[in-house]
Amino acid sequence: MPNRRILRLSGADTDSFLQGLVTNDIAGMQGGLVYAALLTPQGKYLADFFLTRRGDAVLLDVAETLADGLVQRLSMYKLRADVTIADSGLNLQRGTGPAPDGALPDPRHNDMGWRAYSAASESDDGTDWDAIRVRNCIPETGVELTPDSYILESGFEALNGVDFKKGCYVGQEVTARMKHKTELRKGLRRVLIDGSAPVGTEINAGGKSVGTLFTQSGGAAIAYLRLDRATGDMQADAATVRLSG
Repeated sequence: MPNRRILRLSGADTDSFLQGLVTNDIAGMQGGLVYAALLTPQGKYLADFFLTRRGDAVLLDVAETLADGLVQRLSMYKLRADVTIADSGLNLQRGTGPAPDGALPDPRHNDMGWRAYSAASESDDGTDWDAIRVRNCIPETGVELTPDSYILESGFEALNGVDFKKGCYVGQEVTARMKHKTELRKGLRRVLIDGSAPVGTEINAGGKSVGTLFTQSGGAAIAYLRLDRATGDMQADAATVRLSG
């Protein structure tokens, strides 16, 4: 499982600070997890994470690879707001079997099970997470989600990761325009695959680039596709790829 860092945000301005930055409405933190992202002003992905309330603070669950950069970005936005950002000293436990006391459902999809935060070592219950993600086209930090990603092309609306009624946040204008004024021509899709190819392999059809192949599991995969070209059989190195329907 990927390493996660659990940050603790505290201070009188924490809620208003987060509400003005992230893609989702933080009201859902009370008694649950909120899945959200921080974007650039141009609407591109910087980090995705989970938020939940813990006492008078907020826990933020983010991939270890993004944690330092996220803390730096949050600190830049903080200015004089009464917000303290620190490591929580907690670790992530997750699974799809019986949930321990205090575990919270993963808000992205029912199949993604539960997440819990405690001083115990980081752990999971042996679930094949790639199989679940491929079946439900759920992107992973650092694999399908990269600095070139737009969250609507990455399926954040279906994953409960964006709220279009919450008001302004960084990158909101671009995201709202993609939602209301354009038809998405590119995006992540589940595909069937015969063979295999490395993550990041270019997908081609009719001599033209169609997209990029990502996570693969059980004869299926997640691919980022230019949708107007993604018809019939496509090639990713020696593998044959087609939309799953």
